[in-house]
Amino acid sequence: MAVVTMKNLLESGVHFGHQVKRWDPRMKKYIFAERNGIHIIDLQKTIQSIKDAYDAVRKTVAAGKTVLFVGTKKQAQQAVQKEAERCGMFFINNRWLGGMLTNFVTIKKSLLRLKKLEKMEVDGTFENLTKKEISGLGKERIKLQKNLGGIKEMKELPGILFIIDTRKEAIAVAEAKRQGIPIVAVVDTNCNPDGIDYPIPGNDDAIRAITLFTQIIANAVVEADNEVGLKIIETLGDEDEDMEGLLNDASMKEEDREIKPDDYSAYTTEEAYRAAKADEEVVEEENNSSSQIQVDVDKVYQDE
Repeated sequence: MAVVTMKNLLESGVHFGHQVKRWDPRMKKYIFAERNGIHIIDLQKTIQSIKDAYDAVRKTVAAGKTVLFVGTKKQAQQAVQKEAERCGMFFINNRWLGGMLTNFVTIKKSLLRLKKLEKMEVDGTFENLTKKEISGLGKERIKLQKNLGGIKEMKELPGILFIIDTRKEAIAVAEAKRQGIPIVAVVDTNCNPDGIDYPIPGNDDAIRAITLFTQIIANAVVEADNEVGLKIIETLGDEDEDMEGLLNDASMKEEDREIKPDDYSAYTTEEAYRAAKADEEVVEEENNSSSQIQVDVDKVYQDE
């Protein structure tokens, strides 16, 4: 099954670039032509770039790492949040705070503060505070939730970034480069593709185009999770087979301990009779001795 088709790209308007006068010359290799003063992006190269980015994201997630979706422009906010939540990954869709990657220790303190405020609201701590204090803490919680709600459960740096519009998210790009984190990004004709590990040439302004790109990346995450799940199931299946084999071995050993009539076949008739009689006397003696042992429950607990 193809990751994306040419029809999907055309219907979403991925091929429309910016005005010719606003182009970045470094995007020349991804531009197909110019129509009515607007650059047209080469969708053949877009499809290949999408496949490369898809494989990169899938391998990253399969290796146990996470993906951070970044898109703070109005057209991208809703799509980024929806698709990131669908695939269970993290997202930033309101504002990129400086140092979110390079100073993650401080960001983690803000995340802890957010969790503490949410807990205070639930466990009844607010009942012992004044209205003014409650109002101040409520505003602080809303602000933190707005900026950091999408990474609230992120405990370490992501394995890869997916960015919409590298011009607007220039700080995110710079921090990811500094931390050595691979970048998958949608680059329009006015963007600089240099320094982006997996650039995807395409329209980064149309809502339908942005939604299509985020869906593709989210699908890569879901596919990787499914592969990991299948491997776990196969491992469990192998363990079940091993356990079944052990149980069969154990049951065979139990059967070996039982006394069968054939056990006396090596003896003569008289010897077999004596051996069987001896076994009966031993069992009878054990039964008699156990029946003679009587325990007085009251005496057992008198000394306690």
